[in-house]
Amino acid sequence: MDGKRTGSAGQSQSIGVGLGGGLPGSGRGRGAPRGGGVAYQLTELTPVYVISVAAQLSGLHPQTLRQYDRLGLVSPDRTAGRGRRYSARDIEQLREVQRLSQEEGINLAGIKRIIELENQVAALQARVAELQGEVASAGVAASQREAAVHASYRRDLVPYQQVQQSSALVVWRPKR
Repeated sequence: MDGKRTGSAGQSQSIGVGLGGGLPGSGRGRGAPRGGGVAYQLTELTPVYVISVAAQLSGLHPQTLRQYDRLGLVSPDRTAGRGRRYSARDIEQLREVQRLSQEEGINLAGIKRIIELENQVAALQARVAELQGEVASAGVAASQREAAVHASYRRDLVPYQQVQQSSALVVWRPKR
């Protein structure tokens, strides 16, 4: 096998990311862009795999991937022609859905709820981290304002009051 697979329309599609191959539909050929073009950053969220490749990488049938998409278990990105494009993270999620279904015996509705709750936990953790950062920066700002106020005190000037000394004697008697 030469690293290519023929798709449903007869065009050749890459199997895997291929570091110099560019993204499907990006207009980039092999290798880095020339003439100051912007290179794409491939991350785990970059949708690069067509459904046949995603099925092969996840060990599932393409119809199963379509069913999971319809159920909302794994939602790949779409191309302009409505074709599915799976990312590395989608592949991992497909494997996890298969594991939960096969090994743990959880039905698809349960798996969907687990995924929703995991996404909610991740969003809440991100929000907590964001709020912790805001609290820390607010504490630093308050400390800086406090230091500025203390620095504004004039410690070299002390109010002076001349005390008048007298030799008068005062007798004090409490009232009854």
